[in-house]
Amino acid sequence: MPASPPEPRFVADPAAVAAARPVSLPPPPADLAAQVEHALLEDVGGGDLTAALIPPERRGHATVIAREPAVICGRPWVDACFAAIDRGVRIDWRVAEGAIAEAGGTVLEITGPARALLTGERTALNFLQLLSATASAARDYVALVLGTGCAVLDTRKTIPGLRTAQKYAVRVGGARNHRIGLFDAILIKENHIVACGSIAAAVRHARTHAAGAPVEVEVEVESLGELREAIAAAADIALIDDFTIAEMQAAVALNRAATRPLKLEASGGIGRDNVRAIAETGVDLVSIGAITKNVRAVDLSMRFAWSD
Repeated sequence: MPASPPEPRFVADPAAVAAARPVSLPPPPADLAAQVEHALLEDVGGGDLTAALIPPERRGHATVIAREPAVICGRPWVDACFAAIDRGVRIDWRVAEGAIAEAGGTVLEITGPARALLTGERTALNFLQLLSATASAARDYVALVLGTGCAVLDTRKTIPGLRTAQKYAVRVGGARNHRIGLFDAILIKENHIVACGSIAAAVRHARTHAAGAPVEVEVEVESLGELREAIAAAADIALIDDFTIAEMQAAVALNRAATRPLKLEASGGIGRDNVRAIAETGVDLVSIGAITKNVRAVDLSMRFAWSD
């Protein structure tokens, strides 16, 4: 049976995808250098045995081509990869970070010692392909909900060791980061509620535990009754998980009628085919794990030529 064709990179209208670009780029994460160091260590190890066959004085020129449209993301990682291998490498970026590369277009050109270009190729492209895929997925979802007032969030479903890289790419794509990890926000789920005895008790414990810290308290609710409890407990956000469209609409109406309404976050079963309808219910946020965990690497290729 023939393999099914890959899903298109963008399903939103091209103009909407372009309009979803963020106003400013986020700063690279603090652990970028450590990520690059680890990636080069696992690929290059004690040295590139094949590149050692090339005389050290030989120079090369490489062009990275996009074989499909994509939001380009990962420039800081590519720059750091080649800088770590050889400071003599020069990179000319033809597509800016966060801009869309067209199919067949040149993303960047690299010149320098041939050994360095060939040694850094795979690690640099691994970062660029993954992060561009993440940014592209985020941009598409943001474009699909434009005009609704609903924000697109990522989740903790990231590639181990590359969470901050993917979180950066999500923001380059125009979406927002949820909590980075278990340490910077509180999300009370069913097991926490059972352990504490009730939603009210869980929220109370959370407020006591995080006293003095600007930490949001979110409660996962599975019914309108539990949403009422979360509102009464004065949580900050209610995560309405796997609600139908009608149930979301009811939750929004209930929440808006409250004296102190919460932010409502929809999660579970959200895809490109239904995200617009979900956003139009009036929820404030939609969290989508697929942005980081189900991405397909962008098809990029590096063409090498001798320059001397």
